[in-house]
Amino acid sequence: MKYITRTVWILSIVSLFTDMASEMLYPIMPIYLKTIGFSIVLIGILEGVAEATAGLSKGYFGKLSDNSGKRVPFVKIGYTLSAISKPMMAFFIYPIWVFFARTVDRFGKGIRTGARDAILSDEATQETKGKIFGFHRSMDTLGAVLGPSLALLYLYFHPQDYETLFYVAFIPGLLAVLASFLLKDKNKIIPIKNKPTSFFSSLNYWKSSPEIYRKVVIGLLAFTLFNSSDIFLLLKAKQSGLSDTMVIGLYIFYNLIYALCAFPIGILADKIGLKKMFIYGLSLFAIVYLGMGLSTNSYVIAGLFLLYGIYAAATEGISKAWISNITDKKDTATAIGMYSGFQSICTMLASSLAGLIWYQFGASVTFMLTGIVTLFIIVYFVFSVMQNDGNKNEEKAMD
Repeated sequence: MKYITRTVWILSIVSLFTDMASEMLYPIMPIYLKTIGFSIVLIGILEGVAEATAGLSKGYFGKLSDNSGKRVPFVKIGYTLSAISKPMMAFFIYPIWVFFARTVDRFGKGIRTGARDAILSDEATQETKGKIFGFHRSMDTLGAVLGPSLALLYLYFHPQDYETLFYVAFIPGLLAVLASFLLKDKNKIIPIKNKPTSFFSSLNYWKSSPEIYRKVVIGLLAFTLFNSSDIFLLLKAKQSGLSDTMVIGLYIFYNLIYALCAFPIGILADKIGLKKMFIYGLSLFAIVYLGMGLSTNSYVIAGLFLLYGIYAAATEGISKAWISNITDKKDTATAIGMYSGFQSICTMLASSLAGLIWYQFGASVTFMLTGIVTLFIIVYFVFSVMQNDGNKNEEKAMD
């Protein structure tokens, strides 16, 4: 564990507390918004605007972090904005203010993402990227287990008292902010002086980025376009006959499996290669979605959620570790920020597409189509990205 440095520990604890705060509210957010007058359409618009804000800002602030040579200020500001947005959601109940509070939360995520992942990359070597990103994802996702669990416990004793939960969620959010002040920049990056950074300047990186980066990101984004929100999986579980409490319990179970597996999978990925582990993860995803499309048995659904947790552990942190290994160190925040930005937008489009297919053709077609498309994306990674025109050095860099 000597490769888990003090900085990695601090960042992981910050993420744990932040995710605990966010996921404490995730199960009750739609219910709460309905109680203050939001329609389903307005909730959809709210989430769309929030995700678009996060997506568009990730690339810009990643580029700004690379140009300034600073990481920690972006991390501190980003987590602070996310923390203060929690009580704002309860204090301001008018739609326009709720939109503002939710956007502040996602804007904070956009500010911190590229810089935070660049710090994690700087704390690792080529041989330990999987371990570092895997450990961080384990701690982050542990928050996604604790948050909903605490929310369920609170609502058991205080049914329908959703508003208070937003104030309670501020506590772990505040702890995350306080922990972030223990971070210090190591000044390894030389700032680029007098270079203006426009909001879309990160897009210029696409032209100058390594060819292998473009190939990997194209495959990742193609997958994201068909990887819709987990809400659809929860709806499928509900359709199989599970109660609301059991559905939330299944979501907690998925996050627990994810948290338990991310670190050991990261260790294994460093041994067998990040690209191979990612493809194994995609294979599990295809199995889960094809299984969801074919089965309505609640026990089978529960088993598929277990596989889904392993899939998440084998892909989410691994993909960023992979990107950081195939880009120049001075461009890490830009590379990850631009990818994460497009990923957020593609996720929003994926959920809209899945909702439309579900409405027109039903749940089975939605899941089967996603599973089949994923198989084609696996083929793309195997034959386009992995072979990479026979360049062995570049292929080795991908690991």
